[in-house]
Formats: sequence, structure tokens, C-alpha cells
Amino acid sequence: MKKIRPIQLVAVIFFTVSGGPYGLEPLLTYAGQHGAILLLLLTPLLWDVPAIYTVLELNSMMPVTGGYYKWVKYALGNRWGFYEGWWTWLYTFVDLALYPVLFVLYAGFFFPQANDHKLLIGFVFIWISAGLNILGIVPVGKVSLFLGAIVLTPFVILYVLAFYHHAGSIALPAPSLKGISFPSLGMALYIIMWNCLGWDNTTTYAEEVENPIRSYLISTFIAFAMVIVVYFLVIWVSQFSGISAARLKDEGFPAVATIIGGHWLGALIAVGGMASCFGIYASVLLSVSRVPMVMAEDKLLPAKLNKQHKRFNTPYISIIVCSVVVSAMVHWDLEALFIIDVTIYGAGLALEYISLIKLRINEPDTYRPFKIPLGVKGLCMVIALPTIIYFVAFTGALSSTQNGIMAALFAFVLLCSAELLWQIVKRRKAFINQQF
Repeated sequence: MKKIRPIQLVAVIFFTVSGGPYGLEPLLTYAGQHGAILLLLLTPLLWDVPAIYTVLELNSMMPVTGGYYKWVKYALGNRWGFYEGWWTWLYTFVDLALYPVLFVLYAGFFFPQANDHKLLIGFVFIWISAGLNILGIVPVGKVSLFLGAIVLTPFVILYVLAFYHHAGSIALPAPSLKGISFPSLGMALYIIMWNCLGWDNTTTYAEEVENPIRSYLISTFIAFAMVIVVYFLVIWVSQFSGISAARLKDEGFPAVATIIGGHWLGALIAVGGMASCFGIYASVLLSVSRVPMVMAEDKLLPAKLNKQHKRFNTPYISIIVCSVVVSAMVHWDLEALFIIDVTIYGAGLALEYISLIKLRINEPDTYRPFKIPLGVKGLCMVIALPTIIYFVAFTGALSSTQNGIMAALFAFVLLCSAELLWQIVKRRKAFINQQF
């Protein structure tokens, strides 16, 4: 089997987690001119860094297909492993449903009538990505590397033109959260958290990566640096471009580029937006399609989900099932999807943190090529940081509009569905065992 190389892994991780700053556009609406940059710098440090270190340690200990599902199952048992896999599947369906819609939004820069054909364009988008994933991880890695250049190059041009035309007049607004309501703070956190999640998703295909422990270590830190720099610069440039928060939310970064460099640059950013949506979708589908495959191996999901393509050795049934579900979800409200997505993801991430602590206690001497240089108490203190961010965002959603409240409650119902399904799976396994 051909394996993905480190430079391709950087691209896949970048697209799995970020894919460029597309999706950050509403941030100024909720955080304001003074809070946007402050939250954009603090939130990834509190939300992402603990997750990245946790993923690197657990992946170095168990670099296996299925990644986080296998870690949680090994550390906490079958029940919590099922929770982890089910929650991941749910939040990824929600996450994937965003990208065909965003693709149509950026295509509208060129074809204003694109929104009238949103369903058709969305279905074509979904199934082209499904076909690419069935071909295997190496084609996805190569396409991600190519799309990464398409996404980042227009923003490099935007930054250069912005600093060239505004040299001497560029200044950051004084950082402050004063004046931001609690519901707005919660929504701002959700936007940033959504744009920075998915580090664990990149480990589900570890056995398909060359020298996985070293490759993940290097590639993850490179991807994280790229994400933070790109996000910081685009919000900074948007602020001193003079664009209103409302226009940025409605028209996106192509509008900023049009102000800075003209229509041609806006067009390049719009092309980058379409490339970003496709690259993220393909990369996330690559990771999530491996989870039901390994859960099927453990007889926690139907065995057909584990069926491999005869030529490409990819879980094509799992890929098709994921694509069918996402095809039915392209009408959902964008802000509600942010809340549902991050809430379910955060619950799964919490199980990974608990697994890290338990394995440190139960297996302190097990070889870990990468080990966080903290003891158990130190780890608990660090893990408290993303937990606080998570509950502040969730509480803010419950204090916001009716849509925000409904989205948060729906996410809670989806989380509870794991226990119901686990009872069904457990009884089914018991029945099968009785037959034999």
C-alpha cells in the first residue's frame, strides 16, 4: 500500500483543521473590533494546544487506524469507545454539511444564480469528493497539496498589497472584551473553536502514513503555525480595510480583497474559497470514513461498513454511507451548525483527555516516543483550560437567540443518543452470542 508523505500530511492536516480562514467572517460581528484579535490569539492557545499535545502523545503510543476511537476504547472500554466513535460520526456529518453550502456561496461571486441551484451543485460536490476518497489516501494527499497552494496564494497577495498600500497606517485596535455581551462572546468562541478543531481526526489513518510518529509531530506543528498566522493576518487586514462587520459576514473575504486590490483579487479569494471547501471536505471525509470501518471490525456497527474496495483498498461502503447522510443535510442554518458541531466534538475530545490521564496512571511505563513533559496533576490543570472555554461557549449559546438555544439542546439530545444506541448494540451482540 502506498503511504502518504510528510509534506502531503501537512496539507491534509491543514485542510482537516482549517483549509484557510473561510468561516471566520462572522467573527467581527460577535467579538467587535477590539475583541476579535484578542480572542483569535487566546482561544487557539487554550482550546487547541492541549488537544494537539494530547493527540501527539496518544498517537505516538498507539499509531493505529481508527485513532481516537481506538485510544478511548483501549483506555475506557467498549462502551466509551462506542460513544467516541458515534459522537465523531455525528459531529462530522454536521461539519461536512457546511462545505457544499459555503462552496455555493463563493461560487456566487462569479455566478449570482448559483444559489438557485444549491442542491444540484451540493450533490455534485459531495459525490466528486466521495469518488476521490474511494481512490485512496495518496490521491487525497496530492489534491490537498495542490488545493493548499490555491487557497494560500491569494491571501499572500492580499497581505502583501494591504501592507504595501497601508504602510505606516497599520495598527491593531486595543484588545478588549469590554462591551461584548455574554451570548455574543459564546458565539465568537464557537466560530473560532470551529475553525480550529479536528486535530484528532488526522490520526484515524496513521497506518497509511510514512513514519507516522515523526511525521505527525512535525506536520502538526507546521500546520498549527500556518493556521494561526493565516487567521491573524486576515482578520487584521479586514479590520484596517474599513469593511463593516455586516458586509464581511454577508459577502465574505472576497469583499475585503475587492476593497484592497480590486475585483481581480476578490475573484482569486473566491476561487480559493471554493478550493478550500473542497479540500476540507475531502480531508475530513478521509478521516471519518475510517472510524465506522474499525467500529464494524469490533462488531459495534454493521459489518458491511468494513468492506474494502477490491482495487483501492478503501472503505468505500463507509464513504458512500457518509456521503448519503451529508447529502440530506445541506439546508441547515450556518450558526446552528457551528453550535451543534463544536458541542458534540468537545464531548468526544473530553473522552480523549480522560483517556490520556487514565493511561498515564495505569500504564506510566508504556513507551511513548512523544510524551507531554507534565505529571498527572499538571495534565489535569492544562486540560481544565479547554474545558472552561467549552462551557463558556455552550452557556453563551443557551443565553442567545431562540436558534442558539434550540441548536444547543439538539446537540445535547444527539449526545444522549449514544447511550440509547449502545444499549441496542449491546443487546444485539448478546443475542448473536446466544445463537452461537
